[in-house]
Amino acid sequence: MTSYQPRNLLITGGAGFIGSHFIHYWLENDKSSRVINLDALTYAGSLKYLENLPDNSRYQFVHGSITDKALVTKLLKEHHIDTIVHFAAESHVDRSIQDPGIFIETNVVGTAVLLEAAKRYWQQQGWSDAQCRFHHISTDEVYGSLGFDDPPFTEQTPYAPNSPYAASKAAADHWVRVYHHTYKLPMTLSNCSNNFGSHQHSEKFIPTVVRACQQQKPIPIYGTGNNVRDWLFVRDHCAAIATIIHRGVVGEQYNIGGNNEWSNINLAKLICQLMDTLLPAQAPHERLISFVTDRAGHDQRYAINPQKLAPLWVVDGRAHFIEQLKNTMEWFLNNQ
Repeated sequence: MTSYQPRNLLITGGAGFIGSHFIHYWLENDKSSRVINLDALTYAGSLKYLENLPDNSRYQFVHGSITDKALVTKLLKEHHIDTIVHFAAESHVDRSIQDPGIFIETNVVGTAVLLEAAKRYWQQQGWSDAQCRFHHISTDEVYGSLGFDDPPFTEQTPYAPNSPYAASKAAADHWVRVYHHTYKLPMTLSNCSNNFGSHQHSEKFIPTVVRACQQQKPIPIYGTGNNVRDWLFVRDHCAAIATIIHRGVVGEQYNIGGNNEWSNINLAKLICQLMDTLLPAQAPHERLISFVTDRAGHDQRYAINPQKLAPLWVVDGRAHFIEQLKNTMEWFLNNQ
């Protein structure tokens, strides 16, 4: 398997949760390439996430939207971009149910703008597969919902999205695939399970539970709390993405998971138990758990089979989960 080495990367959504962790990870582990970060700085992004970068001299921030064709084209040309790592997305399911339009605009139209700009610029340069790459970050939610006894999702699992968010990401995935098969755009694609780690937005599950415990407010759990998710530490996800960029096969799709399934109710109880040790004066925190009306179209279970990537990247997320979770919780307690 050949190795690909980027020179100039355009990272979209690099002021967001996963994107900012990836920029830190990339600059720590790659000592030669330059990083251009294009981010619209919506509610979910912050430049605070990008303070104290390992090598700031190889990093530049650009404020703007991936739907801005002129800006994207200009950046590709000005910075001789040979690699696009596409994180930028609207990602909250509840928000997609309330206002699906912005998810279509950002996740579908924005991805199409990036693909077309990359195709035109790279074709003009006459670059081959060995000289340019488009990596698209997607989600396990495009596969739909599993039963409790079903085998985990593989890369061959048919797409069956059940929320506006999942549908918008599925559409973006299809556009990436189309640009490879129709226009020969060198791409790779990854579908990840639920991420966790520091500076995740407060609307997500783990920050929500930690904040409720800290403020002594009800912990909202949808339905019965038996919905199951696979949890992946964000730094492990970044390592997997970097591995795919360097060593993934052009045109291939890879599932990234943590082998670490938890029901929402059991994860909430675990967080409460850890909070009892972190804030003992307020224990027991489990008394704060409150069941609320279930989310519309709530998927029962997500689980990832990461074996396709296993020759290149392997993680046992469950082995270090409690330690990583506790460190994440401590970060939120100090930074809410």
